[in-house]
Amino acid sequence: MLYNFFIRLFLLGIRLAAPFLPKARKWVEGRRIWRSRYRADFQKKSRVLWVHAASLGEFEQGRPVIEGFRQQHPDWQIVLSFFSPSGYDIRKNYPHADFIAYLPADTPANARDWLDLIRPDAAVFVKYEFWANYLFALKKRQTPTVLISALFRPNQAFFRWYGGFWRRMLGCFDRFFVQNESSARLLSGIGIEAVEVAGDTRVDRVLQIAETAPHNPVVATFSANAPATLIVGSSWPADEDLLIAALAKPEFQNLKVVFAPHEPAAAPVQQLETRLKNAFPQALVARYSQSGEKEAAAARFLIIDNIGLLNTLYRYGWVAYIGGGFGRGIHNTLEPAAWGLPVVFGPKYHKFEEARQLVSRGGGFAVGSADELGAVLYGLMQPEKHRAAAEAINTYLTESRGATGRVLAFLNDRLAS
Repeated sequence: MLYNFFIRLFLLGIRLAAPFLPKARKWVEGRRIWRSRYRADFQKKSRVLWVHAASLGEFEQGRPVIEGFRQQHPDWQIVLSFFSPSGYDIRKNYPHADFIAYLPADTPANARDWLDLIRPDAAVFVKYEFWANYLFALKKRQTPTVLISALFRPNQAFFRWYGGFWRRMLGCFDRFFVQNESSARLLSGIGIEAVEVAGDTRVDRVLQIAETAPHNPVVATFSANAPATLIVGSSWPADEDLLIAALAKPEFQNLKVVFAPHEPAAAPVQQLETRLKNAFPQALVARYSQSGEKEAAAARFLIIDNIGLLNTLYRYGWVAYIGGGFGRGIHNTLEPAAWGLPVVFGPKYHKFEEARQLVSRGGGFAVGSADELGAVLYGLMQPEKHRAAAEAINTYLTESRGATGRVLAFLNDRLAS
């Protein structure tokens, strides 16, 4: 089969790259002698739910389903697999899964041996994961299999004249939970009707975070006396250049800004701190790790130089700027949206359904220059415009929440039959 030939070419390429690329090296090493290692680490003791995510972003979409399923079925074992080292490295100690592993490469033998090991009673794939040998093997074993938070586009192979093999993969799923109506129409156009427009499970996740986020006295004090606070999440140097140029405008001299760089390591944080001090010599720039409430209150810029805080800090903002829109694509816009914050980002957002929804509804704003950013920020500092944007966001979240419950209801129904 041509597919298997290309899988083997991919394996050869990644092994050749491993000595030179750290990520490729982790990919290869994580799967080395996987059969003996996994057999030593996992034994099936009860019914098993298998959840597969490509990387960290997809894990966040699967996470509400995992935790909801765990709550409803505490006696089940949950197996969580990753394709990418970036997902595995960060979540390898995730407490709600019983066994966490790299998914072996998609060869017929690997698929057979993996499924013989974990023997799943149901399988959940997240968003974009289509591995033919695994899917065909699950179908053959009559294992209920679903795809959640899925998005489909017309240019994908499934919908092309040559896409027969890829459509066979889609036929292995018992149900598709898609994020939007256009995805449902595409699937219907090729004869797939087991589709439910459920939205994005991440909406449930970010709303849960917002409901349980702890109070942060340092950031609360930082923002307390400002007319408005801008929260900059996951910024890259290109985003920071744009922001520094826009914030130099006199209308923003009283605006306070929290910067949470995408890379909070020492060197990028030092570079950002230096750039802010050079651009705003009269302003105090503080690092979160070195600040108490007194230091934060006096600062105009606060740099978050650790990991894990950002999604709880949007509560102290008026507007959010999300980075990545001048690179490969924007980062998480749903986290600030959960707090009703209008969201601003760079021009590369079209692959992200939630960002497109926010823009179309008037709660998200794409900018390509410092002047555009300045105009958007100034507009959002006006109460009426801010209120309209926040209402648009809240309407979108209300319409989109509940995907997790729909997935769990389907799984419960299938597993009970």
